[in-house]
Amino acid sequence: MERYMGLDIGDKTIGVAISDPFFITAQGYKTIFRTNDKDDIKELLSIIKENNIIKIIVGLPKNMNNTIGPQAEKVYKFCNKLKNSISIEIIFQDERLTTVSAERTLIEGNVRRKKRKKLIDMVAATYILQAYLDMY
Repeated sequence: MERYMGLDIGDKTIGVAISDPFFITAQGYKTIFRTNDKDDIKELLSIIKENNIIKIIVGLPKNMNNTIGPQAEKVYKFCNKLKNSISIEIIFQDERLTTVSAERTLIEGNVRRKKRKKLIDMVAATYILQAYLDMY
């Protein structure tokens, strides 16, 4: 069954979420602890293959004034490398405040600070993917 994948790409981690086969809900899948672009892409390719991913939704960390800053440039650069390895459409989704929302959700769920650090990017990826699914 085909699915979409949501990514929250940071300097240290990549949060990964995957849709259900009906493209209605997003579920957190995992947090990739980054080593280098080549290995990070290799791990993503494995997830793409295992889960029959047909579209990737990537959170684009725009500035609050809607401009593209250094972090968004890093995301574009990484995604260009990823595009060289796949023929799947990559869509950029505005992700402003998703990490804030994700952290609030984890705090409200009484998740300890140490564990929150491991989960926050995966939860943010889930928010990014769910926002896309809700629009289409």
